[in-house]
Amino acid sequence: MVTEFDAAGLLDRRPLDLDLKPTDVPTFLKFPGKVIADETTDKLVISDTAHHRIIVADLDGVVQQVIGSGAQGLDDGPSEVATFSHPQGLALDGATLYVADTENHAIRAVDLAAGTVATVAGTGEQLMGPRVGGPALHTPLASPWDLALLEGTLYVAMAGTHQLWSMRLGSGFIVPFAGNGREDLVDGLLDSASMNQPSGLATDGRRLYVADSEASAIRVVELGPGGGIRTIVGEGLFEFGDRDGRGPSEVRLQHPVGVAWHDGTVYIADTYNHKIKRLDPVTAECRTWLGRGEPDSDDGEAEAAAFSEPSGLAIAEGRLYVADTNNHAIRMAEMETGIVSTLLLTGLPPQ
Repeated sequence: MVTEFDAAGLLDRRPLDLDLKPTDVPTFLKFPGKVIADETTDKLVISDTAHHRIIVADLDGVVQQVIGSGAQGLDDGPSEVATFSHPQGLALDGATLYVADTENHAIRAVDLAAGTVATVAGTGEQLMGPRVGGPALHTPLASPWDLALLEGTLYVAMAGTHQLWSMRLGSGFIVPFAGNGREDLVDGLLDSASMNQPSGLATDGRRLYVADSEASAIRVVELGPGGGIRTIVGEGLFEFGDRDGRGPSEVRLQHPVGVAWHDGTVYIADTYNHKIKRLDPVTAECRTWLGRGEPDSDDGEAEAAAFSEPSGLAIAEGRLYVADTNNHAIRMAEMETGIVSTLLLTGLPPQ
């Protein structure tokens, strides 16, 4: 091919103008996928995804625990020997941390007080057959990507089956909850609507908000009797871009992976646009808040700052925490000012 295209004059042999500037702040993370923040316990929990471990710190970044040996596997036991495989979504229930162990196709439970890990759903094999659910430890799952806990039920964004699943804590069962398993953008009742690789979950205490990633859409799931799925923004698999506006016909996102809800607003990690956006779920108005839209790691003011494929969001103590995946960092934005900074994790040895 080199000979052929060189002869045709189609190769550009000029050196690439690459800016490979090193970061001044060591982060010690590798492709972090999700993050949760809890004000009541002063906890910041990070999926250190490509290191196959979970980091537990306080909200200022002082590391308290490392869950997982860093080896890739599916081993329960004490945190220093337990293993994960590309963990993503997290949900905290008191001293129990639930983990979507994505490439193990499993849900794990971490007893933070005892420092132990146990598998609570999944077999370690990917679900390939009927999507019917059943006893949690005997039911294969498919790429669980995010978690949300509401009133004793753990909801799972099951990206691999284009569905949401649910597990009533203590029941020992996990079952499909929403979506018929077909990859499509179809609203309707929970069992007849269609989704597209859902990868982010958030709740306002009454309903779920879903980053329906492959459709570049944000959906809302009503949980009450007769509940269903409704699209707030997004029009389908081939409708994506970077456009602010109001409603599905105006707004364009590009593969959003994370969502967070706070004070009536849905915050979106618009992953492939390298931005954080704010969505009013009532009016469907969606506007860029953070990020200038090109991959970089610059701190600073709101739209002058830069991210690189942000994937997870959490809010606590007036700050938005961002799992800035391709920058291997956790970034923070002040909710009032939009000033972005990079969180320095302390007390964590390099992996």
